[in-house]
Amino acid sequence: MRRRVLALAGVIALLLSPVVPAAASTTVTNGCVASVPEPGTTTPVRICYSLFRPATASAQHTVPLIFHSHGWGGSRTTDPAAFKDWLDAGFGVLSFDQRSFGESTGVAHVMNPDYEGRDVVKLVDLVAGLDWVTKQRPGDPLIGAIGGSYGGGYQFAGAFTELRDSGRTRFDALAPEITWWDLKQSLAPQEAARTMWLSILFVGGGSHLPPAVSAAFVALIATGAWPAGKAGRDLDAFFAHNGPAWHVQQGRELDLPVLFGQGISDNLFNLNQGLANFDHALTARARARSIFVGYNGGHTLPSVVPPGYATAGDACSIALGSPNFAALSIRFMQLQLLHKSTGLTGFGTYHLSTADGRCLTQRSLTPNKSYRLGKIVVPTGVGLPVNLPIAKGPLTVAGTPALTARVYTVIPQSAAYFALSVGKSPLTAKIVQNNTMPLREKHPARGVSRTIELPAIAVDVPAGQNLYLTVAPVADMYAGQRGPLPGVMMLKDGTLTLHSIR
Repeated sequence: MRRRVLALAGVIALLLSPVVPAAASTTVTNGCVASVPEPGTTTPVRICYSLFRPATASAQHTVPLIFHSHGWGGSRTTDPAAFKDWLDAGFGVLSFDQRSFGESTGVAHVMNPDYEGRDVVKLVDLVAGLDWVTKQRPGDPLIGAIGGSYGGGYQFAGAFTELRDSGRTRFDALAPEITWWDLKQSLAPQEAARTMWLSILFVGGGSHLPPAVSAAFVALIATGAWPAGKAGRDLDAFFAHNGPAWHVQQGRELDLPVLFGQGISDNLFNLNQGLANFDHALTARARARSIFVGYNGGHTLPSVVPPGYATAGDACSIALGSPNFAALSIRFMQLQLLHKSTGLTGFGTYHLSTADGRCLTQRSLTPNKSYRLGKIVVPTGVGLPVNLPIAKGPLTVAGTPALTARVYTVIPQSAAYFALSVGKSPLTAKIVQNNTMPLREKHPARGVSRTIELPAIAVDVPAGQNLYLTVAPVADMYAGQRGPLPGVMMLKDGTLTLHSIR
């Protein structure tokens, strides 16, 4: 009975949606669909949208449709001028308010498949009933999706939720930007909170979270560490299913082409997250039809402690023949949905903007070089970074480096921060693309074996400069991580592995 009520509510919402004539070329329809109620309630949540229909679209001349949504704390786009390039390229567009944002009701579950995932499915159902949208078969509209950050997260949530619930997804192509693979790992790698970013995110949308999660989030920001007890369990449960990592653990992979855009100087959803999506969220067949573009941008804050650098820009979209990632996305969707010859190449390949702004293309980023390191001793809680020489330029490093070592600490809650850096000397070295990754030891450690994933990068080390491993006692992205007392962390028998191009 509930399903019939929800379906009826969705039909009524569509029938009552105001139709607004826009420019002569576009008709805009604003409306809402009824979606899954919040836990413990029976009232359907309202998910609101703006639908843009180009003048050329009709039941006799159907067009594919592009989904779009906003970042965290934002709302949908209602101005057809914002989608002019898409409409002119032969697509309709649907932009929607995520659950709890804009005009949509409910509480933000941050891309939980049972809530935001099913919200997206409800919108796909809506589109499937439009006679001017191209169908591949009854109930199966021809659709792609765009959006960045939270607006990239809905794309994976929707596609994976359909795959989970029905064995296939009706999305035909995706173009997510600067989004995540594992949300907990992004917000608090090694359970060390990225407090600078968490504070910004909480101000932008913390009131939209469930109350218990909001309180635990505040504790995470205040202490810099994953909360203990019930607050920590609340956060663990909340973030358990919120990203591609969980779906892949359940044995699911998407079999559709994806254009990935990831910020290499993004220090919230860093390049590691994007590479994990490309490498693991797709079938091998889909990966061969997909493109990975890393650019210097995204969620970017400068790294002052330890000092870092990056050059803004998207050299690889330009190298692939487009002025920016937005234009590249249109070409990608024209190829995948309209089957137009756009001259696009570079499929199954990584295209990475280096820290100095050139485009590096690689078929593989598998580590191919290892360096044996001596003993490393770094203070924790306070002090200066240690810059250990690794190699002399010229060389190029790309992908995800990793450090394995035996770790010793005395003070509980000791943490250190790791990155690769470039400079003429240890005193002038700066970390590449403003990114660090933590190692946090909750308890005193006596020779425990650890593998530390460093920030994924792309960097040219010129002649006359050196590549360094930087180990820092503090990092501004993780402010508040220091233990109760200053201490020392020692690493023995370390080996650094990376992908090097001479």
